Amino acid sequence: MKNLEILKSNQDIFFKFMKAKYPLFYNSNLFFRDMLYTIRSFFEKKNSSISYSSAEKLATEFINYLVEKGDLIKLDDNSWKVNFLIEKPVIENTEA
Repeated sequence: MKNLEILKSNQDIFFKFMKAKYPLFYNSNLFFRDMLYTIRSFFEKKNSSISYSSAEKLATEFINYLVEKGDLIKLDDNSWKVNFLIEKPVIENTEA
């Protein structure tokens, strides 16, 4: 899946983007819906809108990848613990 590969190869950028909207840091909780909505926003910023159901599937696949990699630790079916350091968030430049 192309979008999954985009997330995998841009993991640092994605999590900096996510950190700009959600409280995200080492050992913090990450919730499925936060991941889902961040994925939708992330691809909208790339001018590649995806449906809710596609984002749900993509979130599940990306989370599974991160769990296998050891970057997330599963707490229950809808939450994980962040197991890596996240740098400062990406801040959009709103000046024209």
